[in-house]
Amino acid sequence: MTETPAPYHVTPRADYHAEYAPAAPPALLPRAPLRLSCVVPAHNEESNLEAFVRALAQAVARITPDYEIIIVNDGSRDATHDIALRLAQELPLRYLALSRNFGKEAALSAGIAHARGNAVLLIDADFQHPLELLAQMHELWLAGYDMVYGVIADRGAESGTKRLGTGLFYRLLNAGKKVKVPPHAGDFRWMDRRVADALNALPERNRFMKGLYAWVGFKSAALPFVPHDRAGGESSFSLRSLGSLALLGLTSFTTLPLRVWSVVGALVAALALVYGAWIAVDALLFGVDVAGWPTLAAGIMLFSGVQLMSIGILGEYIGRIYDEVKQRPTYLVARDEDRSPWRDA
Repeated sequence: MTETPAPYHVTPRADYHAEYAPAAPPALLPRAPLRLSCVVPAHNEESNLEAFVRALAQAVARITPDYEIIIVNDGSRDATHDIALRLAQELPLRYLALSRNFGKEAALSAGIAHARGNAVLLIDADFQHPLELLAQMHELWLAGYDMVYGVIADRGAESGTKRLGTGLFYRLLNAGKKVKVPPHAGDFRWMDRRVADALNALPERNRFMKGLYAWVGFKSAALPFVPHDRAGGESSFSLRSLGSLALLGLTSFTTLPLRVWSVVGALVAALALVYGAWIAVDALLFGVDVAGWPTLAAGIMLFSGVQLMSIGILGEYIGRIYDEVKQRPTYLVARDEDRSPWRDA
């Protein structure tokens, strides 16, 4: 039996975002009556989806009676499809089934593109994002904030390897950038219609959503939270998939790796010149002998490795360019079951 989590008592940090993006003009007040679109990406969530969507509907109904829930099935291979179709018969719900697994970034993009409310909530289907924070997100939106996002306050439950990798990723991603991505801020967020429209207008196919949220700007506030344990099932994110996402983020939002290898190349060239000068002077003063072949072989192997690694990093950027110029869609919708109250709007 699942215990009801203890109520959240957190202090909104409206100044948190100011460290990472310039302040935006105040929102136009007062707000129009809330029409909320809730985007729920789902990949193999049969053990959580029904209970979560019903709990989400109850939580949102306490805030506004005018809402829709958009479930985006990202190529699930379990009963997620059947559960979502059944829920669509009972709740104000729109169900989008993607033609295959395109990844969470694409599923979020699909949900935002199909949202019709004047505010959009992004939330996972595994109960890790606390529903108790929705009321505070709503209050901050009413107060004029265009984006309210959750920031993980404690990663103590994660492995040391993941914490170390996450910290290193954000340091690399934000090094020297004018607009920085808030560390530990995920996809759990409430966005005004203007933010959703700005995200929909961005043309890139390789979509690193955490970076795009920061890039579009707007007046934002952060809510620290501690994720709940998953109610059931296992996370579809492995270390490998997280590594791929990190690589996407680095190559999409920073040229730091290219700059680092430019510096490495300059240092290696400088050392080679110094070493060449030393060899020339040694040969002139003491003659030429056959000593130094091990050093020569080791040097060739070292520099070959450096060159291949730098070519590999350059290839990652070229690969992103190749994906962009093909202009393939970010996702394909195989089925659209629209039972939203706004379907005829």
